[in-house]
This record gives sequence, C-alpha cells and structure tokens, in this order.
Amino acid sequence: MYFAALLARTEDGWEASDTELDEVETLTDLADLAREAAVDDDTVVAFIEQEDAWFGVVRVDGEEDPRVFVSHAAAAAKSSYGAMLTEELLGREDDDTSDLDSLDLDGTEDGEPETDPNDDNETTAESTSHAPPPGPLGDVELLSDLGVGPKELLMLENDALSQIADALGCTDVLEAVR
Repeated sequence: MYFAALLARTEDGWEASDTELDEVETLTDLADLAREAAVDDDTVVAFIEQEDAWFGVVRVDGEEDPRVFVSHAAAAAKSSYGAMLTEELLGREDDDTSDLDSLDLDGTEDGEPETDPNDDNETTAESTSHAPPPGPLGDVELLSDLGVGPKELLMLENDALSQIADALGCTDVLEAVR
C-alpha cells in the first residue's frame, strides 16, 4: 500500500494534496504533477511511502530538475514507484523519457570503461550490475534549507514523512490528506 502526497509551499505556509500516482510512470511525470500543484513556481515536495518499508522525497523548484532521495533503495526497487525513483538515481533512464544527462554514479558516461582500458579486466558501465544499495540513495541535502539536514534525513525510519512534515511546519496539513 502506497501513500503519496504533494506539499506546495505558498506565501501562507504549505498546502497539501493527496496524490494519485496511477498516471505517473516516470520521474518526469511526477515532476510535472508537482509543478501543476505549485503556487507561483515555488517549492513542491512530493512524498511517497510504502508501508514503512521505504519512503521517497522528490523536490521540485520551478523548472529546475527534480531532486530525489530514497530511504532504502533496495527495498524501494522492488516496487513500481520505488523502482522509478531508484532507476533514475542509478542512471537507468529510458532514452525517450528523460532529458537528464547520462552520467553514471561514478562520473563516467554510459558505455565508457570504468577501469583502465589497458587492464585485462574489460568491465564497462553497461556490463556492470547497478544493484540498488541496501540503504539510502539520492540527494541528502534536498530539504536542508527547509529544516531537515542530511543527518536528520538519514536517521529517519518509522513515520518519517510525519517527522519531515513536523520540521517543515505542516504536520496538520499532511495529516489532513493522510
């Protein structure tokens, strides 16, 4: 069971809306949905949670690229919406679904050798398995300016979204759509 909500920052605080993910197939779709909820191109934070197994936070600021954090990438990768986020973070995007550059996590472009080409080991970025890590993945700084620093974000476990909402000052708003 998923829970998803969008929190849009306004001049008067935060507005929350329960989010239907039925039409969301890519991170771009989720970012577009967040932009539709935005007030004057201000910050929108999307929360996705699957029964305390993992949570994801996607931050969209105007037309900037979305910033993503997933609490437990290996667990998230086993679900459709979690896989959408982890695949994006690991650089496994479809050619026609994203206009982000194709840098791998190690900084090499897809298909470039990860090791010295003169080595006997001919491992390339394409042939290496990019299994999601058993822990957090993504931008741990995405909520720093809103009151949730990297250390706090990484320590969140049960009821993480409520704790984030508390730090943002919008617990009542989030609980209204829960």
